[in-house]
Amino acid sequence: MSRHPSVRRAVTRTASVALAVVLMTAGPGLGAPAFADSVRDEQYQLRVLDVRTAWRSATGSGVTVAVLDSGVDASHPDLAGKVLPGADFVDGSTDGRLDFVGHGTTVAALIAGRNDKSSGVAGIAPSASILPVRVLDKDNKYDDATVVAAGLRWAVDHGAKVVNMSLGGSVRSDALADALAYAAAHDVVIIACTGNVASGADYSEVWYPAREPGVVAVAGLATTDTGASAGGGGTVGAGGAGGSAEALWTGSLTGTPTVLTAPAVNLIGARPGGYWRVQGTSFAAPLVTGVAALVRSRWPTMDAANVINRLIRTARDLGSPGRDDRYGYGEVNPVGALTGTVPTVRRNPLVAPKPAAPGVEGFGERSATTAPAAVAQRPKPRPYGLLVGIGIVLALLIAAVAVGVLGIRRARRA
Repeated sequence: MSRHPSVRRAVTRTASVALAVVLMTAGPGLGAPAFADSVRDEQYQLRVLDVRTAWRSATGSGVTVAVLDSGVDASHPDLAGKVLPGADFVDGSTDGRLDFVGHGTTVAALIAGRNDKSSGVAGIAPSASILPVRVLDKDNKYDDATVVAAGLRWAVDHGAKVVNMSLGGSVRSDALADALAYAAAHDVVIIACTGNVASGADYSEVWYPAREPGVVAVAGLATTDTGASAGGGGTVGAGGAGGSAEALWTGSLTGTPTVLTAPAVNLIGARPGGYWRVQGTSFAAPLVTGVAALVRSRWPTMDAANVINRLIRTARDLGSPGRDDRYGYGEVNPVGALTGTVPTVRRNPLVAPKPAAPGVEGFGERSATTAPAAVAQRPKPRPYGLLVGIGIVLALLIAAVAVGVLGIRRARRA
């Protein structure tokens, strides 16, 4: 069991960092013997997102997904053999493969729960591997964002190609922003939840790190499904894939940073010892994370910028046409992301390009028919040098003539 001595130095609590709480809203835990057989039937998100069709193209094999959370219960049947040795950045007491809360186990199974039997939770990318990084304590929170930053850097250095961050807070952290930039520089896709209204906090804006540029911020949908069994999907509504209807979940924070949405209510989640019903943007984010893993599995050499571009360009538009401040680009679309024709990009479409430096050739754009102002106003050169040169020559000639005349006079006197 790895204790990671360096972790202890990263856990210093800083009073200036606001407490960031990740609250899971869940019903009573339901024991596996009485509930496991119906779990798969209650996973309405598999129908709404048409995941089984997506599996014809990819299942997540070859992709390592880091889950920065409360740890992951590697002994859960739905995750058996799928959880790699990880790290514990809270107190170094585990290698990430224990979960004292249940939150991280739920997230991990939604991403990569096994699909080799007819019961239990099947993840969106059932063949992906999970790299657990514990950054949340036994109260399911972190007090110091440097802990999360250290965990993220560790995950990047240990092979994660997609990172799920179902956590956040209201205060920006330079250390975490730097870690996100480090992940981006190493071609890693970062997905984070936008946060929950009913989180006990006194703010209503999208959480950090979801607000940071380049991060895929996921808000939650209150999705209904015609195919769901009683209790699994709520009221039947007309709509899109799988006979579903979507509206933004009233408990979801959202705003300009929102990029995508996914189902967030009445989800069946794995937990240590069994299953429970959960809701929250914490559980919408891993559905998008799973789709990112599918894309990276199908196209192993595709860079993170183009993975993100596929996710947003193939999303099913909701709300106002195009990107809006409630739904972002819309609901994640696994089949579209894996089969759609999407132009390639050279940079992360979620990061605004830096403005061109003034006066530097090769940057920015200008009209081909209009000369630059500096050139159009430049005066014609005047022949000052030529005039000076002519003057000097004339002066020399005059001096020479004068000397010659003087010499002749002296010769005559002699």
